Order: sequence, then structure tokens, then C-alpha cells
Amino acid sequence: MPTLTAILGALKPAVDAALAKLDEQSAVGRVWQGDPALWKPGDAEAAASITNRLGWLHSPAWGAERIPELTGFADEVRAAGYTDAVLLGMGGSSLAPEVIRQTLGVAPGYLQLHMLDTTDPASILAVERKVDLNCTLFLVSSKSGTAIETSSLFRYFWQQVGAVSQHPGEHFVAITDAGTAAEQQAKERGFRRCFVNPGDIGGRYSALSYFGLVPAALLGADLTAFLGHARDMAAACERAMAAEDNPGRWLGAILATAQQAGRNKLTLVCSPALASFGYWAEQLIAESTGKEGTGILPVEGELLGEPRVYGADRVFAYLGLTSERDEAIEAQLAALGTMGHPAVFITLESTAALGAEFYRWEFATAIAAVALGINPFDEPNVQESKDATNAVLKALPVSASVTALPEPVVTSSEDGIAAAGMPGNAPLAALVAFLNQVHAGDYLAITAYLPNDEPANASLARLRLALRNIMHKATTVGFGPRFLHSTGQFHKGGPASGVFIQITCDDPEDMPVPEAPYSFGLLKRAQALGDWQALKAHDRRALRLHLQGDATQRLAALDRLTAALVAARSGH
Repeated sequence: MPTLTAILGALKPAVDAALAKLDEQSAVGRVWQGDPALWKPGDAEAAASITNRLGWLHSPAWGAERIPELTGFADEVRAAGYTDAVLLGMGGSSLAPEVIRQTLGVAPGYLQLHMLDTTDPASILAVERKVDLNCTLFLVSSKSGTAIETSSLFRYFWQQVGAVSQHPGEHFVAITDAGTAAEQQAKERGFRRCFVNPGDIGGRYSALSYFGLVPAALLGADLTAFLGHARDMAAACERAMAAEDNPGRWLGAILATAQQAGRNKLTLVCSPALASFGYWAEQLIAESTGKEGTGILPVEGELLGEPRVYGADRVFAYLGLTSERDEAIEAQLAALGTMGHPAVFITLESTAALGAEFYRWEFATAIAAVALGINPFDEPNVQESKDATNAVLKALPVSASVTALPEPVVTSSEDGIAAAGMPGNAPLAALVAFLNQVHAGDYLAITAYLPNDEPANASLARLRLALRNIMHKATTVGFGPRFLHSTGQFHKGGPASGVFIQITCDDPEDMPVPEAPYSFGLLKRAQALGDWQALKAHDRRALRLHLQGDATQRLAALDRLTAALVAARSGH
């Protein structure tokens, strides 16, 4: 089982006190008993939702019983000639499969797995052009069956597959809860299969259910080893013993204590094979804890820097594979620990132990929420951006273009970038003025409605690094609309310490959403606008940068802005 060690420094007495209080509350036992009062005593409404969201506790054993079914299904589709699978889903439906794919890889002879958790036209077309539709299986993955992104993507690919196959239903599989529109759709359209998940497992806690296991089986993952590690971790988290013997309880106490001490920026550092783990952990932690004005902000993908760039609001967690041990990074984190920054070190002997980490962090998040006094199983603010987007779309005339959207007023435009939300004679001036609003304890969130590809990631990483090094603040990057199902809850429901740079772009190539009066490009822009309106409704500080032109032109413009920002602030 993966090991956990920690450098807690001055935080250790508070962690010990938190563990003692958890013992007084009989917290571990009450988690396993499903006692909703552990999180929200005296709240009948919360109790009902909590009681119906604890199925994940037993998902490793539940999944193990279904290994023959899952491997049999994978063999079936391989024998039918399928070579690729495209997962259409958002948030909890897509993030665990993405981590599983990047961590475990694809076994020889199994299906290549592609993720579409976006409404970006370029990203959708890139996947479509990469696969042979005749040999592609589509996983329509949605707990509710109502996500606008998933339903739009389904209608598009149903149309595309129907143009090349007389039996399009054979190319589709649903993963959903019982009684949803997705289950009904699977029956009516003759899907190859519908996997009905237990209804008491919430989306972000569903990694070890059908939502994670069906894609894992198609990749050829060793489900026996994967779920075996998860079962071992579940057994360890059930023991109400010393902290080190209950790894989820110990990690949860550390995270909650750090948050209460003002160290609410959980900075994840991973070795190469585990680099994508933060994609999933980001949603789990942000959406579970970011509410009622509090929460733990996961900082995923931020390059490790020198001690001077970190404030007193950080706690670090390192996940490393034994075979990839990087002594330099471990020494750097240890040095940060001795300087007062708490650090947790988790070591995995093999990538199959990923199953254990999914479970550890789920349990730890639930325990942290006990100490913080919040319900980790709801997401009260996620719906706001969705409602705002729907209102924008309903107000549009039939077959409208993006010019019909009630976009924020542009205050400056220069060199391929238009800025809104902050006065300035040029986007650089607006950005500099905007950064002057950043205060101690704040974080900078880049929310990018761009194609999630390597060039965009590289440009955004350069901007992110510049902001971190200039401002000495935690930074996050999220691709829209993906992050709306992840950190979006924290942005609106967490502390008012977020400072948001929203980046949008032109979409030179676009396509209509079948059975809808809008295109994917228009839908994406409406989602960006809905998110902007939701941020403003919560009095969040936000600046929009709209990138004009094709992909090369707009990223070049963003890189020039980043370079100009570094030059402008170099004397400060």
C-alpha cells in the first residue's frame, strides 16, 4: 500500500488536536455508519443528500464483483473490431478516466481512449479527424443525463456515425444512473450497452464505479490489481486506530488543519507517471470543500519554484512513483517544510496503486469536511453558471451568431487582444491595473475557453509562471467549460479570494449542434459569458482577455502580452 509521511513543523500540535477531536466524535466509525450528522448536525435537508451519497465507501468491493462483466465487455468490443473509444462526459464522468488513461496507459490490443469534455469546436473536430468512425465506440457518460455539453456532443456524433453506419446504436454505450434521460435514450436508440451505476455515488466520488471502471476495462487495465489496491486502502481507512494506521483520516486532518491555519492552497506536486492525478483531485477537493465562504484550493500543475515565491498560505503534497523518485524535488519540498510550509509525501510502488490513491483522497476529503463543518457531497453553486448560460441561450434569436451575445464591454484592444472588465489604454495596462487589486491570501485563476491542446497549454503555462513569480500568489489554470464542473464551485462558493483572468477566443472553424439553434462555438461563448455573469453576481474580481485570429495568431498574441507583463513588472 502507498506510504505517507509528513513534515508538519509548527502545524503538528494542531493536527494532533484535530485527530483527538475526530476521535472524540468517533468520526471514522460514523463515516462508515453513514451518519449525516457528522457533517451537518440538525440539518434535515443536508442529511437526506448526504445519506444518498455514501455509496463510494463500498465501491472497491462493488467494482471487484464486476470484473468479469467489465473484462467481458472489453473483449466483446475488441472482437467487434473497435479500435478507439471517445468518452463524452464532464467533471466526474471524465476526469478519473483521463487520469487512468494517462497513468496506466493502453494495453496492447485494447482501445485508444479519447476524452471530449468540452464544447470547443477545434477540440471536437480534432478528435473526430483522429478516429475512424466505423471503428469507434462512444461512451455517453453522465450521472444526471442532462449535461448540455454531453447531450450536445452525443447528438453531433450520433449524426456523424449515422452517416457511415446503418446501425449507429452499436457504436454507443451509456454510463449513467437509473431512471435518467440517458438510460431512456440508450433503450430507445438501441445502444450496445447501458451501464447503470449505483445512484448513491456522487460524480466526483465515482472513480471506482462504472464511470471509471468501464473506460479502464477498455484500456486493458489490470482491474484485479487496481481494485485490490483500492480495497486495501478502504480496509485501512476503516480502522479507527492511530493516525498512521488510518491513512485517509491522517491526510484529512492535515488538510483541514492547514486550511484553518490559513494554509488553504493545497499545492500538488507529482512525479511524471502520476502527473495527471491533480486533474481528478482538483475537482474532488475544490467541489467538496469550496462552499459557505471556505474551502481548500487545490493548485494543480504549477511548477515548483524557489521559496521566495510562496506565501504563508501553502501546504504541499507530493505523489511519487518509487521508480521515478526525484531526490532533488523531494529535497526542495523538504526544505520548504523546514521553512514552515507543511509537506506531505506519498509514495506508490506501482501505477496500479492509483486505485488506492483515489480512495485515500476521497476518504481524506470527507474527513477534512468534518473538521471544516461542511457538506462535502453537494455543489450548491455549480448550477449558477449553467443557469446563466441557459438564460443567455434562451434570449438569443434563432440561428444567432456570437455577435448577438451581451458580452462585457471592451475597454481596450491592441495587438490581437481585446480586454474587458478593467479600464486601460491597452490590454497590458488593463492587466497591470487588474493585478494591483491582488491582496495577501488571494489566488489567481486563469479560466481559458480555448482548445485544450499542447500549444495552448504551453502559452498558458508561461502566463501562469509569470503571474506566480511576479505576484507570489498561488495560480490555477482551468479550461472552459471543463473547469465549471470542477473548480467552478470553489470560485463562487469558496472564499472571495479569487482573482480571475478569463480568456476567450475566436473560433474560425465551427459546426452546428444538431437539434439546437446554436453552434458549438456559440455554446462555448455563452458558457464563458454565463460564468462571467456568475462571477460578477458574487462580486468576484474578473478581467476578460479575448484573443483574436486563428490558433497561431492568438497564442502568439498571448505570449507577447506575457513577455510585456514580465518586462513591465521587472522593475517592481
